[in-house]
Amino acid sequence: MTVFKLITSDYKKYKKYGGHFFAIVFFTQGFWAIFQYRIANGIYRKVHIPLVRPVLLLLCLFWQKMIEVTTGISIPASVQIGHSFYIGHFGGIILNGKAVIGNNCNISQGVTIGVSGLENRRGVPIIGNNVYIGANAIVAGKITIADNVLIGACSLINTDVATNSVMLGVPAIMISDKGAEGYI
Repeated sequence: MTVFKLITSDYKKYKKYGGHFFAIVFFTQGFWAIFQYRIANGIYRKVHIPLVRPVLLLLCLFWQKMIEVTTGISIPASVQIGHSFYIGHFGGIILNGKAVIGNNCNISQGVTIGVSGLENRRGVPIIGNNVYIGANAIVAGKITIADNVLIGACSLINTDVATNSVMLGVPAIMISDKGAEGYI
């Protein structure tokens, strides 16, 4: 998808949750962060002109830091995020630069998606499609979160998660196989 189509898909998801243009664009910090990310990621992936690329990426880094200070949301340009991404509430959201997040995912405030593990188990999560990550959850390590997963608030995910799982606790355990339907 093009950068414009990705931004449009994100905007439509915010609109689906009841926002209108003025509120989404001017007052929704999650949308600001994802908008900035889409522009920076587009430059990161598509611009390969030797002198232009580093200058544009540096400008995007300053813009990212401004968004990070303003909103508490850190999304590096190198993260891979699919279409229709939604940040429910702003603040305390940290995504590792090597994270991979699928299509149609929602995350809440306080979420960390980061690096963890030792030796060959050290790495960053790969998150599937239609995944909901609740407030203050941590997803860390060289793990795979399958499609249609719901991760409950304040949970720690450090192992692979099967399709349609509902995960809860520290460390999280599967409490249901009803998945994220209804949450996204």
